[in-house]
Amino acid sequence: MTKNLIQDMVKQKKVVIKKEKIDFSSINNDMPIKDESIGKNNRSKLWIVAIISIIFLIFAISFLFSRADITINPTEKDFNLDSSFSATKESTNDSLSFNMVILSGEESKILTANGIQDTLVNAKGKVVIYNTMPKDQPLLIDTRLEGSNGKMYKTDKATIVPSVLKDGTPGQVEVGIYATEAGVEYNSTPLDFKIFGFKSSPKYTKIYGRSNGDISGGFKGQTPIVSDTDKTSASSDLKTNLQTKLFKQATDQLPDGFMIFKDGILLNTEPETLVTSDNGATLSLKGTLYGFVFKKENLANKITKNLIPDFDDSSIYIPNINDLTFSLTSNDGTSYGDAENITFTLTGKPKIVWMVDTENLLQNLAGSNKVDFNNILSKYPNITSADLSLKPAWKSSFPEKIKDIHINTNYPK
Repeated sequence: MTKNLIQDMVKQKKVVIKKEKIDFSSINNDMPIKDESIGKNNRSKLWIVAIISIIFLIFAISFLFSRADITINPTEKDFNLDSSFSATKESTNDSLSFNMVILSGEESKILTANGIQDTLVNAKGKVVIYNTMPKDQPLLIDTRLEGSNGKMYKTDKATIVPSVLKDGTPGQVEVGIYATEAGVEYNSTPLDFKIFGFKSSPKYTKIYGRSNGDISGGFKGQTPIVSDTDKTSASSDLKTNLQTKLFKQATDQLPDGFMIFKDGILLNTEPETLVTSDNGATLSLKGTLYGFVFKKENLANKITKNLIPDFDDSSIYIPNINDLTFSLTSNDGTSYGDAENITFTLTGKPKIVWMVDTENLLQNLAGSNKVDFNNILSKYPNITSADLSLKPAWKSSFPEKIKDIHINTNYPK
């Protein structure tokens, strides 16, 4: 009995699980269900919006940085010129004006000796002779002058010493002198002079002289021999070199817009000096260059009016004006340095180029339509042709701002 009781107490009860089929049809149809096709459509719309935004941004930026580049070919024409012109020095009226540039210089060249020779050279200088007498005093050539150094010199030409002026100022005249003998002992700093022939008369103290500068060049001894052929050749080289050097100096110091023709200069030279040494000789040449200076703009206008009778005073220039040949036909009879009026001829083939009013053109182009470009250019007869580049390429009008329009004019150099 007991055993059964215990077994009955611990006896497990079997649980049976019944499987039942769930009926989904009973679920409410309004319950939200995820639809994948809707997400795909939304993403497509977002991409389209993004692409359109990017395209709009590109257009906006491109218009922000829009610009126009124009290359212009100005009107130009070649002419044959062979005409005369007149000019006045520093003229302030409508006539052609010129000015003068005057420069001095020196060139030297060492020559090779061909032998040795005995050389005698008399010292030379200049003296001012004063006259305190009431009458003019004539002096013959080779009048002897006694220097305060005890040496004797002679005048190199005949002259007349004027009488004293009414206010007591002595009359005076300058004359060249040379030493009566060769040698360095006749070289001297400025000296006082008495006329040797007046020694026993009152004129000895009334008429006197004073050298103007040093007396120099005296020499006695052996010197190298330089052939005449070498000296002639060297002299020609020195003149060419001196003219080239002075012409460059003159053109380098000219202000912009001014010019000197290569043929519009004159070189006045002094006699060459030959200084000998133990090894050879040095030939030196001093000279002064005179050049006619013109303002390019004024001269170009005169040339153009000469070639084009109905010239309308448009802005022009002649790029090859320096290549024209200048020939002075006359001045007013004075030296180059003192010339006030000149007549000259110019020959050659000048190229006349018409200037373009780019400032006014920019004003007309700003904001205009691309299709009006040729019509606008037609109002500028100084333009032969032009090339246009608009950026971005799809723009149909010029930028509103002038700073975004760039003009390059192909002016001949």
